[in-house]
Amino acid sequence: MIMPVPSALVARYFQLLVYRQFAEAERELERLKQKMHKTEWNRGYFRALYGMMLARKSNNNDSYALFSKIDLNDKAILNNYRREFSGHVKNGLHGDFDRGFFSAWADCMRVLNRMDLSNIPNVNSASATEKQKREQVQGDKNQATIQDFLRREDA
Repeated sequence: MIMPVPSALVARYFQLLVYRQFAEAERELERLKQKMHKTEWNRGYFRALYGMMLARKSNNNDSYALFSKIDLNDKAILNNYRREFSGHVKNGLHGDFDRGFFSAWADCMRVLNRMDLSNIPNVNSASATEKQKREQVQGDKNQATIQDFLRREDA
C-alpha cells in the first residue's frame, strides 16, 4: 500500500522552488522526508523532489532539465505534462520507484497549474538583473570578445 505524501507540504515545497527560496525548500524537503515511510514508491517520489530542487538551483539552463525548458505560465503545457506523468504513474510496466518519481512530477505540474505566476518576473530565469547584465554586455560595442583577442594575437 502506498502511503500518501502530505499534499500541503508538497504544494508548499513546489511554491518555494518556483520563488527560488532554496533554504526554506530544503527545510520543507527534510520535513517531507521525515513524514515518508520507507517504500520504493516514496523513495522515487523523494528523488524526484530532490532532483527538481537541483535543477531549479542550477543557473546553467540545462537543456535537459524540465524546469528550464517549460514556460511555467503556460497552463496548457503544464496540463499536458501532468497528463503524461500521470499516465506513467498508472503504467503497470513501471516499478514502484518509477511510479513514485512520475507521481511527484504529476503533482508538481498540478500545483504549478493552479498557481498564478503571471506577476512574477522571469519565473524561469535566475533573476531579471542577471539577464539585463548579459544583454548589456552583449550590446556593449566596447566589450572585448574572444575573436578580438585572437585577432590581436595573430597580428
